[in-house]
Amino acid sequence: MDELELIIRGRVQGVNFRQDIKGFVLNKKLNGFVENLEDGSVKIIIQGKKERINEFISWIKKGPGISFIEDINLNWRKGSEKYNSFFVKRKKNFFMDKFDALKNLFKLNKKIMKVPVHIAIIPDGNRRWARRLGLKDVEGHKKSAEFNSIFSLFKEAKKLGVKYISIWGFSTENWKRSEQEKKYLFNLILKVLKEFKKEFKKEKIRFRHFGRKDRLPKELVVEINKLEKETEKNLEFNVNFCLDYGGRDEVLRAVEKIVKEKKKINEENFEMCLDTKNIPDPDLIIRTSGEKRLSGLMPFQAVYAELYFVKKYFPDFGKKELRNAVIEFGRRKRRFGGC
Repeated sequence: MDELELIIRGRVQGVNFRQDIKGFVLNKKLNGFVENLEDGSVKIIIQGKKERINEFISWIKKGPGISFIEDINLNWRKGSEKYNSFFVKRKKNFFMDKFDALKNLFKLNKKIMKVPVHIAIIPDGNRRWARRLGLKDVEGHKKSAEFNSIFSLFKEAKKLGVKYISIWGFSTENWKRSEQEKKYLFNLILKVLKEFKKEFKKEKIRFRHFGRKDRLPKELVVEINKLEKETEKNLEFNVNFCLDYGGRDEVLRAVEKIVKEKKKINEENFEMCLDTKNIPDPDLIIRTSGEKRLSGLMPFQAVYAELYFVKKYFPDFGKKELRNAVIEFGRRKRRFGGC
């Protein structure tokens, strides 16, 4: 009989985490217990067949319910005591146990209480990731665009309380790349958008395109327009794809529009001529691969955005890295030019 001890840290108390665990474990015919620890973490002792325990590990890493996992410590060992069922272990009575769990949740939430409304991501490093592994450049793009990888970021952002996420898929400077790579990228983006369609409807996600449409392949433009139209009434979460987007190009297009429409030149009118009209400016901009620049992403909108740079290439950027960025955002004091 294998036994595993897990110590799990993150948002794991006061969110029905133990009951979610109990339901899964009983279904897998595993035994042991789960208990809250005073430091806000959760301890689990689990016994059973190793393959079923491994299924439990894979499941718990996804962060069931509204929990999210920052860290898991695993310790395989020989069991000193045999358990014949799985139960929730409480050191106090039910009400005091519940009170302590909610108190620990409040302590955690104080650390990450400031959640960005709008996150923008510069997904850098696809080609370098591929070259590091001895692969062709396109394999980096393919890996970063995998449905499960990228959609898990959207779901995690939504779970954390973020309302908008913008991701840069193709810049105005990317036209300098080879015809073969550009063709591959556009086909890949088209495939991704078609895969997203069903999930956007299911999760009530609104899709918007930022950038130019006049230079993109016609088939891709048709799919973009269709997805924008079909999701325009979705209110729960927003995904913005920056395709053929450049910050300077966006500003120039806004200037042309405000002049053409003969509007008074002020911030309010100018904002309404930008691609991002009617949505809040980004609070947090994340760039992967270790590069520390914005490369022209939303220059007008990003004046007070918090910047977060991570060394990992984008194909390795997952839910944990996104959570870390949000937690870091929560620690910062934003003054907006004040004292």
